[in-house]
Amino acid sequence: MSSAGQINAAQETSSGIAKFRVMTRALRHRNFRLFLSGQFLSLIGTWVQNLAQAWLVYQLTHSSIMLGVIGFAGQIPYLVLSPVAGVVADRVNRRWLITAMQILSIIQALILAVLTLTNTVKPWHIFCLALGLGIVGVFDMTARQTFLVEMVGKDDLMNAIALNSSVYNSGRVLGPAIAGVLVATIGEGWCFVVNAASFFGVIVGLLMMRVAPSPRPTSSGSVLQHLREGVNYVRGHPPSRALLLLLGISSITNYPFLVLMPIFADEVLHGGPTTLGLLMSSTGCGAIVGALYMASRTRLSGLSRMITGSTIMYSLALILFSFSRNVHLSMLALAITGAGLLLSVASTNTTLQTIVPDELRGRVVGFYGMMFMGMAPIGSLLAGWLAGLIGARSTVALGAIVCIVAAVVFNRHRPIVRAALQQVMVQRDRDVVALPAATPEESVIGR
Repeated sequence: MSSAGQINAAQETSSGIAKFRVMTRALRHRNFRLFLSGQFLSLIGTWVQNLAQAWLVYQLTHSSIMLGVIGFAGQIPYLVLSPVAGVVADRVNRRWLITAMQILSIIQALILAVLTLTNTVKPWHIFCLALGLGIVGVFDMTARQTFLVEMVGKDDLMNAIALNSSVYNSGRVLGPAIAGVLVATIGEGWCFVVNAASFFGVIVGLLMMRVAPSPRPTSSGSVLQHLREGVNYVRGHPPSRALLLLLGISSITNYPFLVLMPIFADEVLHGGPTTLGLLMSSTGCGAIVGALYMASRTRLSGLSRMITGSTIMYSLALILFSFSRNVHLSMLALAITGAGLLLSVASTNTTLQTIVPDELRGRVVGFYGMMFMGMAPIGSLLAGWLAGLIGARSTVALGAIVCIVAAVVFNRHRPIVRAALQQVMVQRDRDVVALPAATPEESVIGR
């Protein structure tokens, strides 16, 4: 190789390393590295349990309605309790709250495993345990989301959300694939045991963290008063209201396609648990691609436009999926769906946590959870009911069309969201000017 070629190769390598450092800048924080390590193991177990539970319910009942009912049980707590969880996250130590939720999750998984392995499990058992796990999940998710900013700070928040989403969807890829093999070979019960064991990774990571005590509100107001403050903020803040409304409509109309996945695997594509695992993994693969793109971003500009575009993108992909009778085409459509979902949800999460005041972060994230996860049970019941009337394929297509209409309406209100982000960016630029001069690398990372 000539000297010029060697120089070009060295420059490309250096540029690649610099880009990688930017994409993984939140990993500079030790606590975040510990968090992601435990999160990865836990999420693999969670996806193993999700798929195994869905397949178990379907084998016990062969009912699309029952799939919807179980999905409803696991998600309805997010609709009812998310705002309360937000208040709790603003009032208590978030690290210890997450730890307590891991312990309760272990107990739930072990109970389900014992019932399944002893062949005494009934649909009503699964319903009650899914409801209990949903209650735990409300407080766990809200605490995790608000804990991110404590680990990395606001400057690296978008990158932390993207990397966390990458890990989440890596678990989605590996978990269903592992679950498909486990269900086919040793049965659903051992999948629940795997999930119970996976939570210990999160607990160990949390115990190893060194977290400075964060200030808590000095107000002596009650939980109800603090909840009312959160409601008044969201209701009186148009950018947050627009973001949450689109997220809620998407959760009702599009996200329930996951609940109907066993029907597509069995009746539409004529497969089994392995096919179901491939379909779920395809969604995760696409989401990883979307997360890596989000991690490469260093600016907040363009997030509002991305929310509109990605919502329309994954809705169109779901329409393609609903018409497909080929496994490979279905996997491709679900990969696009996963990428679009990730971009939409991560952009919404980043935008909300960027524009919200610190003292209201937990409560706004609580409303985010209510719209993201809480509206899904309504969609699950509706999807199960509609699938029984018009079929799973028509149900998914109809929901996607409704979501496209909602995205177009949101786009008309997008300027207020963009203005809120621009206000934050202007303030950050002023803060940077007021600070001592930084190195070029530090300047890039700081943005």
